Amino acid sequence: MANPSDQSVALAEPIASQNTESGGSRSMQRADFVLAPYVRSNNLWATWQIANTLVPYALLWYLLVQAAQFSPWLVPPLLVLTVLFSGRCFSLMHDCGHQSLFRSKAVNRGVGFLLGVVNAIPQYPWSRGHAFHHKHNGNWDLYRGPSALVSSETFLAMGSFQQGFYQFIRHPLMLFPGGFFYLVIKPRLALLLGSVDFAAHAIRCWRSDLGIGFKQIRSTYKPKYWYTDLEFQDLLLNNICVVGSWILLSQLIGTALFWTLYSIVMACSAALFICIFFVQHNFEGSYAHRTEGWSSLTGAIEGTSLLKLPAIFNWFTADIGYHNIHHLCSRIPNYHLQACHQRNAALLSSATTLTVRQIPECFKFILWDRATDSLQSVAQVQQAAQAAGA
Repeated sequence: MANPSDQSVALAEPIASQNTESGGSRSMQRADFVLAPYVRSNNLWATWQIANTLVPYALLWYLLVQAAQFSPWLVPPLLVLTVLFSGRCFSLMHDCGHQSLFRSKAVNRGVGFLLGVVNAIPQYPWSRGHAFHHKHNGNWDLYRGPSALVSSETFLAMGSFQQGFYQFIRHPLMLFPGGFFYLVIKPRLALLLGSVDFAAHAIRCWRSDLGIGFKQIRSTYKPKYWYTDLEFQDLLLNNICVVGSWILLSQLIGTALFWTLYSIVMACSAALFICIFFVQHNFEGSYAHRTEGWSSLTGAIEGTSLLKLPAIFNWFTADIGYHNIHHLCSRIPNYHLQACHQRNAALLSSATTLTVRQIPECFKFILWDRATDSLQSVAQVQQAAQAAGA
């Protein structure tokens, strides 16, 4: 698994031609971008971001409980705000995983763990998986997004039922149950299944050698649900804290009320950010290359979109809409992304800009066509197949 801080890319990697002052042209290089001045983290700014996110989030939960009991008409607007603040918690956790929010690695790790508990997801394993995405962005042989898209060839080889089911579970409305599963159920299930798998491994070891020690059993175990001991530790501690908070809050405000509100908040906030992540990589003309000839620089510029959101939503998403800059250097904290984008805007002319109105269109690009290195819709793939057959 890739290290979250891995930025190992050749600085002289070319991407596209641009005019020079002499009238000639040369390939754009990563060194052309001004990134270094924006990498510096600011502890005071980061602390303020944590405070202006967690304090309102906790207050909104208190108001939600009071409103549900005494003023039900206030519940919908309060839920919307709670979902947005929950999403901002996830964005700040994301920055901690990139070691960008605070200067100290230990502080990023500690605050990231806390935000992982708030989001019900183990921060360290998530961040390592996310770093893999950054390292291979645009290389669709190795990484196909959170929806695990298949190639057009694989899709055409499916039966009609399989094709229908594939499209069904990737429908935009499935973001809500899928998001709930991703945050609330999957981490608990991973710990449970991993523990059962380890117990089965231990039993097999004892059957072959009754005197074998626990240390040797652990050293011979190849986990399926985590990659390292640190990932397991984070998964275990996260589950203890999250499940413990569920029990405590259920006793304080009532099981039915807590789970009704909590389920809505978690499902909607997860759906919101999975949606944003999806459209920033899955859009018409997105760079979707094979391993052979793949360029990480092109992936950062043409395999991500600049998502133009209203200013208030930029705040709630911690400016993640400036995704090209984020992929050029993930160590740039969210509070410097906009300034860095403005400084390098002239070099990002080939990047795709999306607006909120264009988001629904992106969800039709759920197949990767390896032959053309492009993302395509089911209709496009089926029409091409029919034309080839004819």
